[in-house]
Amino acid sequence: MATLKEVGERALIQHMRPIFRSRSDRTLVGPGDDAAVIGGLSDGKIVATTDAVSVERHKTARMSWERFGWTAAAVNFSDLAAMGARPVGLLSSMCMPDGMEEGDLLDIASGMDQCCEFCETEVVGGDTKPGPGIVTATALGSLEGRAPMVRSGARPGDIVAVTGRLGSAAAGFLASEKGMDEYEDSIFSFMVPVPRWEEGIKLSASGAVSSCMDLSDGLGNACRTICERSHVGMDIEWEFLPVGEEVEEICGLCRRDLKETVVRWGGDYELLFTFDKAKIQNLYDSGLAFSIIGVVTNESSPHLCDGDQRSEMQDGLY
Repeated sequence: MATLKEVGERALIQHMRPIFRSRSDRTLVGPGDDAAVIGGLSDGKIVATTDAVSVERHKTARMSWERFGWTAAAVNFSDLAAMGARPVGLLSSMCMPDGMEEGDLLDIASGMDQCCEFCETEVVGGDTKPGPGIVTATALGSLEGRAPMVRSGARPGDIVAVTGRLGSAAAGFLASEKGMDEYEDSIFSFMVPVPRWEEGIKLSASGAVSSCMDLSDGLGNACRTICERSHVGMDIEWEFLPVGEEVEEICGLCRRDLKETVVRWGGDYELLFTFDKAKIQNLYDSGLAFSIIGVVTNESSPHLCDGDQRSEMQDGLY
């Protein structure tokens, strides 16, 4: 199969265009022009975020190029979710080695498009250049009149909660590295991170949330960041954490510390949020599934509480 160098950037872009399917009438001008034009933003505000993934850091030997492309999109849509924004478009720039086969590049494009389909949006533009193996994406979103959720609004007395399960992506990474293919659910959690954009919209619409952040860099990192930005502390109860079903077993087989894996590893892409306890019914009424894991305190850092043990939560490892 031809390489990027043999095909050329312009021809490759033409080959990618049919992969990026149009899904919304909001996109007035999509791929093929100098820039995209997006309409239909009810409040006139754009939420924008950008992030990059690299082959060196983010692609394991067993991860397909399609899943690498999905991840490039998902990390950005997850940041929109943490703000409570609905995705309305994705821009992507690939800087991949010129000896890379065209089929692999098209698989990356397909993975991004599949993630866009999951988020009910589309790729609206981008670029391709020879480079060291980096895909940079920019996700655009709309708040649709809702207030953005930020990291700086937590108040003492607020409740701390998370969506989904914790530790599954870390356990999936360990299982994948050890060839423990029987743990396919955990491996899938690692290989295909799911941005919680629908949950983010429900959270922002509830009017109950005081702060929010995704868990891409781990629970410890997110707790520390919200505490720092909000000038508060947290007490997180270990027994309340919704640990993934296979996590403890995988950690035991791989001789990894369970708490460290659940708290300090990233990759889960769930949402950590704080909310006013007087408004908890708003969250129940939204239909959102979540787990209460702690409380915001008057201190200056988060602590993990397990029985009589109470220790300051540390930053992420992965």
